[in-house]
Amino acid sequence: MKPILLQGHERSITQIKYNREGDLLFSSAKDKKPNVWFSINGERLGTYNGHNGAVWCIDIDWDTINFMSGSADNTCKIWDARTGQVKNNFETKNPVRSCGFSYSGNLAMYTTDSTLRENCYIIVRDLRLSEQDSPVHLIDVTALKFPKITSSIWGSLEDTLITGHESGEIMLWDFRKTLNEPSYKTRPHTKQVMDLQKDKDSTCVISAAKDFNSKLFDLENLKELKCYKTEKPVNSAAISPIKDHVLIGGGQEAVDAALYSKSGKFEACFYHLIFEEEFAKVRDHFGPINYVAFHPDGKSYSSAGEDGFVRVHYFDQSYFDYDVL
Repeated sequence: MKPILLQGHERSITQIKYNREGDLLFSSAKDKKPNVWFSINGERLGTYNGHNGAVWCIDIDWDTINFMSGSADNTCKIWDARTGQVKNNFETKNPVRSCGFSYSGNLAMYTTDSTLRENCYIIVRDLRLSEQDSPVHLIDVTALKFPKITSSIWGSLEDTLITGHESGEIMLWDFRKTLNEPSYKTRPHTKQVMDLQKDKDSTCVISAAKDFNSKLFDLENLKELKCYKTEKPVNSAAISPIKDHVLIGGGQEAVDAALYSKSGKFEACFYHLIFEEEFAKVRDHFGPINYVAFHPDGKSYSSAGEDGFVRVHYFDQSYFDYDVL
């Protein structure tokens, strides 16, 4: 399984996302310029130029018409995915940490960091309105005495939002109810939640955290279903769209690997979704894996690392033949 190496970023990768068809792969890094690639051969299609800081999060809508990016330059931008022109530029008082399009693509959600002077917010905007209009929803997370949001994802359709926090908490916010408090709140992790991803049917959500665990939850009530234990901090986890497999990426920070151990455990690990057992590893990155994503057809996956490379892996036939007896 020889990977296709995508070299287009000067600094470490922060996030990667496939579009719905899977023919395009979008990537963001700490070098200010999100990229878009052809996933079939790794050819770079273009860049989105306009940010002045590290780009922490990206998303692409259902039709591959709008592209969204949140940056440390205190802006969240909506781009024309095809031309690279900025459609909306939403300014914030803090770096934008996570973002996402709703199911229809009409609503854009983004969250901001908290600093000494400014609070952490959840902001939801309707893209059918003008840029100057007020947000549809604005939740002051810090004022509600909750920790900073480190990852977030839309829940069922456009009614709910799931957020992962610095303290290891995961919360579900229902926009149909009062927003003074989350509808469901749980603390499954002891350290920071790094990533949240849904399965293809939007029935489950998987978390990745620095406490060496990745967990599977019911999307409607955050009931914990499974726990995948690893030997390293987990930065990202994804669920296969065609098999009962979970892909987990992470690794020790470079300084920790140098000081405390011979191996940084930078491999991508495959676990069985039901039995919670690891059955395969792929070693190829030279640093921690920051994000992993399955292709929508389930026949390949991509991993993005601290080393600044994105690797696209197409599975061999042996992967499809493998089954737990």
